[in-house]
Amino acid sequence: MSFAGPDFVLAIIAISTVGWIINNWIRARHGYALEDEWGGKTPRADDQAMVALREENAVLRQQLEATHQRLANVEAIVTDRGFDVAGQIEALRRQDGRSAL
Repeated sequence: MSFAGPDFVLAIIAISTVGWIINNWIRARHGYALEDEWGGKTPRADDQAMVALREENAVLRQQLEATHQRLANVEAIVTDRGFDVAGQIEALRRQDGRSAL
């Protein structure tokens, strides 16, 4: 193969173009800004659906955090050695005059 011929030049151009396309495909797939042919960056355009999903995600994360805190409180109450649910229910039944089932 001759390194001075037009075939070699075209091969270099083809390899470079394919590499650039693969690079941009990987960047787009993972959400990074794309590169143009002059080295500049093209930021990813977020559409309305993505913005709405991010807002909903933030709200759901806050609700989940609140639920975790409430669950931790319930676990602390239930695992407390002085806490006897069955005994308290029976005491309330005796107070009401009902018999145990």
